[in-house]
Amino acid sequence: MSLTRRRLLVPAALAACTTLAFGMTPAAAANTAAQPDGPALAKQLVKKVDVGAINRHLIALQRISDANGGTRAASTEGHKKSAEYIATKLEAAGFQVTRQEFPFTFAETLAEKLTAGGADVPVIAMEYTTNTPVGGITAPLAVVAVDDTSGCEATDYTADVAGKIALIKRGGCSFAQKQATAAAAGAIGAIVYNNTDGALNGTLGDPANAKIPTGGVTAAAGAQLATLGGQNVTLELRAFQEQRTSYNVIAETKTGRHDNVVMLGSHLDSVPAGPGINDNGTGSATLLETALQLGSSPKSSNAVRFGFWSAEEFGLIGSTYYVDSLTFEQQLDIALYMNFDMIGSPNAAYFAYDGDNSDGVGAGPGPYGSAQIEQTLAGYLNAKGVPTEGTDFDGRSDYGEFIAVGIPAGGLFTGAEGQKTAAQAAKWGGTAGLAYDRCYHQACDNLGNIDRVALDRNADAVAWAVGVYATSTESVNGVPPGKSKTAKQKAADRGAQRNFAAHAVAGDPHALAS
Repeated sequence: MSLTRRRLLVPAALAACTTLAFGMTPAAAANTAAQPDGPALAKQLVKKVDVGAINRHLIALQRISDANGGTRAASTEGHKKSAEYIATKLEAAGFQVTRQEFPFTFAETLAEKLTAGGADVPVIAMEYTTNTPVGGITAPLAVVAVDDTSGCEATDYTADVAGKIALIKRGGCSFAQKQATAAAAGAIGAIVYNNTDGALNGTLGDPANAKIPTGGVTAAAGAQLATLGGQNVTLELRAFQEQRTSYNVIAETKTGRHDNVVMLGSHLDSVPAGPGINDNGTGSATLLETALQLGSSPKSSNAVRFGFWSAEEFGLIGSTYYVDSLTFEQQLDIALYMNFDMIGSPNAAYFAYDGDNSDGVGAGPGPYGSAQIEQTLAGYLNAKGVPTEGTDFDGRSDYGEFIAVGIPAGGLFTGAEGQKTAAQAAKWGGTAGLAYDRCYHQACDNLGNIDRVALDRNADAVAWAVGVYATSTESVNGVPPGKSKTAKQKAADRGAQRNFAAHAVAGDPHALAS
């Protein structure tokens, strides 16, 4: 995920504090040991959600992956068994569970190679890229001028780009738009280089968007390639693609208002290359344990819904399919959405999505209420002596379609391929200059790739936020807790509860309801 350093979100009273692990005095530790002010349900849930139980779920996901080709990618047996592990536990706990099936294009990389200036340059094929021939394509490199929207407009390309491989800086528009605009100018391939530290793992979003072979390289590799304009380079990018189906698992409590639902989500699928224990076993295991400890019939004002998405790694397909399957009225029933994707990275950062755009970076604020969600999540960690930074809604995880339809959103994130700065290492521990997750999208994303201290802290924040918003979403959308309902409203709630399967998939003939 694309990350830049953000403003510190720490109350003044805590500005001098760090966690005990990073040098907190015993007195300071005692001062932050108590729960911050909040509803009883939130305090109870924090006590009940245990990192040991979450780790047990991660062990299960690791073993499922090991027994099924080392992957839990969407549509594979590894994903199916992961989904059933979660679904059956939630069913046994009394939740209303829906399995929502959807079609998608499965893709798996076969070749990634770039040779320039007589040396091999690490390159990552964009998801859904078109294929080069075996052995690749060889052509002169055309360096696209750098501005805030490099390669996004036709005017960015000179007439002599035809028949060449375009080198384009990331930023300003989607990867799909960059390569499509380059193709329209006559380029036969595209290399996009990062605008921040770390590798560039990108997607074109849909096979229909793909026009020319497109890969991503680091910022440093891009800078070096830019000195080779006009020289021949060889690019080989090939992937296997096939139409398949997968399914989301969606579970909802039986109690609480079903017309003011608190929703949480995480993607359950891994990339084909590995087991995906941090990305995103950590988020999924935490949501599962939070649901089990909350119970299917909590004494709460609002219903709580959990979404375990599939095919996130192929372009946020499962979560997008879910949101788009809802009518406008059904979307209105969702008070807010919180997303948890990678919350135990081994060189962990503590990021909360920048709901109010106070950092002034990237995509701008989320829908109204997103700032309040950020305050709830970051505020809990801050009150525990864990400083946080903001991270942009950059469109790389499953909050995307929720935001697109106006649902307030937030979440936590411990970092992917971006590199930890010296200031962050001083603040949080870990190693400066190394990726937050050195095994991002690799086979080594296994049980040894987890910071369980970070996972424990973030899991507590998840539990806290669930308890807060299950009690009341008034700060987010103005709906007060415990408001008496008319007979008509109660009947509507019962109808929504009975028809949850149809509610979740809105006429989808592929729904597999339990």
